[in-house]
Amino acid sequence: MDQMTPQRLTVLGHAQRLAIFRLLMRRYPDRLPAGEIGAALELKPSTLSAYLAALSEVGLIGQTRAGTSLRYGIEMETVRSLFDALLIDCCQGRPDICSPITHTDPNRDPAMTRSAAGRKFNVLFICTGNSARSILAETILRDRAGDRFNAYSAGTKPYSELNPFAVQVLRDKGHDVTPLRAKTIAEFQGEDAPPLDFVFTVCDLAANEECPPWPGQPISGHWGMADPVKATGTEAERALAFQQAYGALHRRIEAFAALPLTTLDRIALQSAVDDIGRN
Repeated sequence: MDQMTPQRLTVLGHAQRLAIFRLLMRRYPDRLPAGEIGAALELKPSTLSAYLAALSEVGLIGQTRAGTSLRYGIEMETVRSLFDALLIDCCQGRPDICSPITHTDPNRDPAMTRSAAGRKFNVLFICTGNSARSILAETILRDRAGDRFNAYSAGTKPYSELNPFAVQVLRDKGHDVTPLRAKTIAEFQGEDAPPLDFVFTVCDLAANEECPPWPGQPISGHWGMADPVKATGTEAERALAFQQAYGALHRRIEAFAALPLTTLDRIALQSAVDDIGRN
């Protein structure tokens, strides 16, 4: 066992340091500013600084400079070596001992599974509220590739309303807005919920929240972008922010719909959706 393994486990044995590690794992491969981490976990700057330093010291996270600020992210090679130490040393390399209780083949191709079942792929777009970005994404995918995808959207907060600017943009682009309504993720977590193949967060706040694992381990991705609801200025300037959000989501959904889903394994598919989120 690597001599650093006990130190890394000790660092992760602290609840709030573990919370930071889990947040950065959820956002991988993104790197986040300290302010966003602190706001998501409600940590004071001095406390957060100490925890980030501890995680950095054992190599679990690293930092890069973006302009005048530092951004923190997971050092995946170190994390993999830690997991290897546990699985190979402690579990003797036996998957029958240390495999997850609910086991899913890590190379499962969700596209192949859906094809075999004769069903379309189910895609869920999540934001904090279900008022603008997630609604735009749901509508674009439904109209762009509704023959292959069932598009859904939801918010993580208990209640929201459709934003009138978002609805107007969709009308102006020729989309049918009749079926749209604001929803919460609770609708997609019950026994009667559709089995999801892809789950995308389209705002940073939703990506930072800790949600229960989705059944079936769908491919997940973060396609964060600026919130047009927060745009200020004249009505024309605010409307422009929604037009820009629509354009960015349309480009990403076009790229996603063009992926050869039936020929990509899970790892390649995850890499592809991550790349789309960075462009």
